[in-house]
Amino acid sequence: MQGRPKILNHGLTVVEFPFLSHVHVSNFIICLFQVVGEKRIILYDSNESENLYPHEGSFLSNTAQVNPEEPDYKTFPNYKNSVAWECHLKQGEILYIPPKWWHHVRSLSTSFSVSFWWT
Repeated sequence: MQGRPKILNHGLTVVEFPFLSHVHVSNFIICLFQVVGEKRIILYDSNESENLYPHEGSFLSNTAQVNPEEPDYKTFPNYKNSVAWECHLKQGEILYIPPKWWHHVRSLSTSFSVSFWWT
């Protein structure tokens, strides 16, 4: 139907503790459903891109070089200027991630998640 969002992809993620993702971005709406366990998600608005130092080139351009857990301010000085939101996603909760928002995910326990991506 015209005008309705189209589900592009969905995924089931079972992770052993510990799990860590790099800071990355997607062009799609993401809904992350936490079925079991708990995750910490750090979110950055799309306006923060230059403070996150994305890799250059097309292959990793959706991945930041900065590590928010141990930032290297000497190598990435503008990271000090970034604004982040932190979310602890627990069993039964859903997180909406807007398009082009950067996110970093760490499992805080063994967990199971379901994610859906929309255009």
